Amino acid sequence: MISVETLHKSFGKLTVLDGLDLSIDEGGIFVILGPNGSGKTTLIKSILGMVVPDKGNIAIDGKPVLKEWQYRGNIDYLPQIANFPSNLTVAELLKLVKQLRDRPTRDQELIELFGLEPFLEKKLGHLSGGTKQKVNIVLTFMFNSDLIILDEPTSGLDPIALLHLKELILKEKEAGKTVLITTHIMSFVEEMADEIVFLLDGKIYFKGTVNELQQKTEQQDLEHAIAQILKTEHV
Repeated sequence: MISVETLHKSFGKLTVLDGLDLSIDEGGIFVILGPNGSGKTTLIKSILGMVVPDKGNIAIDGKPVLKEWQYRGNIDYLPQIANFPSNLTVAELLKLVKQLRDRPTRDQELIELFGLEPFLEKKLGHLSGGTKQKVNIVLTFMFNSDLIILDEPTSGLDPIALLHLKELILKEKEAGKTVLITTHIMSFVEEMADEIVFLLDGKIYFKGTVNELQQKTEQQDLEHAIAQILKTEHV
């Protein structure tokens, strides 16, 4: 599904991706982990074409995507921070995005799932952070794409909305979709991830299951496993 080869990216003197190699198979839930500055966001944005790497290659379904744009039409992306136009209503934003992509949608089903009916005519600038995140989720999942990229998707969600999000992600996995997630919530990772990718200093330190990482670090849970990695690598 996704192939990343010897990816390099620097911002000035700061090296963010240092010859990174990564292969992600089609279908399943993959979580990218790593401390701040490890390259997670740069990797995601490189896959999306929002950051142009200095060197290396990225392919999706065997087709190179660097300096291309058409492939993005089959990716659904949830950004960490949803900067919506504050003067638009929720309904106006949904209509605008549907017109821009011009593809079949399932927005009504998702609106009902996340209880957004009472907010459709409210301006986005007047919504709470949690409600904006629900709008963000609806915009992400309504187009039925094969690749779904979620950057900190649980941010601001109440317990019921979080439960619905988990159910939605699992349903997409069952439909054969590839879901790529970044998050700092370890309980979410342990519950949802088929495989994790741990970035450290711009490279892949570990790729495998949560259980495999726990065995490698001789720790009983993911949080302590990651703490052990950081402690060992930065002694």
